[in-house]
Amino acid sequence: MDRESDIRVTREGRVVTATLNRPDIRNAITGCEMIDALCALVEMINGDSGISVLILTGSDPAFSSGGNIKDMAAKKGMFAGEGPELVHHYKTQVQRIPRAMASLAVPVIAAVNGPAVGAGFDLTLMCDIRIASTKAKFGETFLSVGLIPGDGGAWLLPRVVGMSKACELTFTGDVIDADEALRLGLVSRVVPHSQLMESAKGMAQKMAAKPPQALRMTKTLLYMGQRMTLSDFLEPCALMQAQCHGSEDHWEALAAIFEKREPRFTGR
Repeated sequence: MDRESDIRVTREGRVVTATLNRPDIRNAITGCEMIDALCALVEMINGDSGISVLILTGSDPAFSSGGNIKDMAAKKGMFAGEGPELVHHYKTQVQRIPRAMASLAVPVIAAVNGPAVGAGFDLTLMCDIRIASTKAKFGETFLSVGLIPGDGGAWLLPRVVGMSKACELTFTGDVIDADEALRLGLVSRVVPHSQLMESAKGMAQKMAAKPPQALRMTKTLLYMGQRMTLSDFLEPCALMQAQCHGSEDHWEALAAIFEKREPRFTGR
């Protein structure tokens, strides 16, 4: 990545870890550089068939504070201007993030290391799986600063926790801890802070051990199924399954079972 100061990217085999790296502003994501870096990250991953999983986390002490309130107060950056100009800024800046994340071809795990509020909370909702540190907190806090979830949070949150709880969290602006997030099904697990990245990497490596192209297809199908009827959905399932049956990885999986060994997948 060109902007090391905004996102730190490392790679271990087929797993990429991206760390929001602006702890000085609690990893606020509404600056142009952070938005550009996130979108470039997605483009890089989608273009590299050697990557199977992304872990997204933040530099302590926060995952992300969302919108930079100092920029809001100064009417600076994407918060500059009035009316149509602000509409344009939202469409061409922060709303690029949910569009990019929705296009991400590989599974993404949010390793939530600290507070994730406002647009930072919504960024976790754009991920497929959330693992929380005991230090994590979550809040859909837009109304507390007189705003609405302008980055798609009102679309995302009900799909994760259901409409009633989404309304409660959004209308009150309450910030909940990791245990409450687990109870709501917002996160998959809660782990001690010191074990967060170990847990996320362990899960990522388990996913990355699966056949790479079938893994990407499976993610596509899981989300495609949310907006299609079952009858329509079964057609792409058949087409993708036919591709998988013809793949080298499928035959390698069968051979490994018969030979009682670990498979060696190549993505072909």
